[in-house]
Amino acid sequence: MSTDEKIRAPEDAARWRERQRGPVVFTNGVFDLLHVGHVALLEAARAEGGALVVGVNSDASVRRLEKGTDRPIVPERERARLLAALACVDCVVLFDEDTPLALIERLRPDVLVKGADYARRAIVGADQVEGWGGRVVRVPLVKGASTSQLLARLRGKAGR
Repeated sequence: MSTDEKIRAPEDAARWRERQRGPVVFTNGVFDLLHVGHVALLEAARAEGGALVVGVNSDASVRRLEKGTDRPIVPERERARLLAALACVDCVVLFDEDTPLALIERLRPDVLVKGADYARRAIVGADQVEGWGGRVVRVPLVKGASTSQLLARLRGKAGR
């Protein structure tokens, strides 16, 4: 499957999900300036089950998250393409809402994965996924790997 074929609208992703035979794993985020921490999260998510769906905040959604006036650095379609190019990712879905809850409810993943920096109670969709018999998994972070830290280094505000 080509990279572009992995990028789906929410309604297409729901139809794709219906065709999956094994478990489906979901994670989400901004994924601005893809780095080793992102890759580690995605690989760990894929290891939790079958197909991996990645929800990606749209540019408008990122701006509402108050990550800074200069974010996102990389436009949404480019972020989606970079993620879709990874072998561990089966489907990428852009979402414009403030949270991925509607997408999670539409896709009904078997496993929901987030970084360990999220407390269980703060993981959007956790109650829903567990409510239909799924699991929530928190993945350890890669020390020093975050977009904010990378941007600070690029701007000369932090040492190597």
